[in-house]
Amino acid sequence: MAGIKRNLAKINYRIHTDAIKENLIPPELSAKQVSMVYASEADVLNMALFGMTAKQWRDSHPDLKGNIRDYANVS
Repeated sequence: MAGIKRNLAKINYRIHTDAIKENLIPPELSAKQVSMVYASEADVLNMALFGMTAKQWRDSHPDLKGNIRDYANVS
């Protein structure tokens, strides 16, 4: 079951990153600027879904490996 949940999270994350690439990244941005756009959008999504950024989650769960999506449940 955990593998299924992780695969679903991975697929949804890919949809999210593809949407960012197709709609929010102008071609004139540098690689660093593109990285910042992805990070900013990921923080918006994490705040909406989990009430915290990935960094806030890592800081509050230093003993856990992976990322916030790895520990999310279906609801």
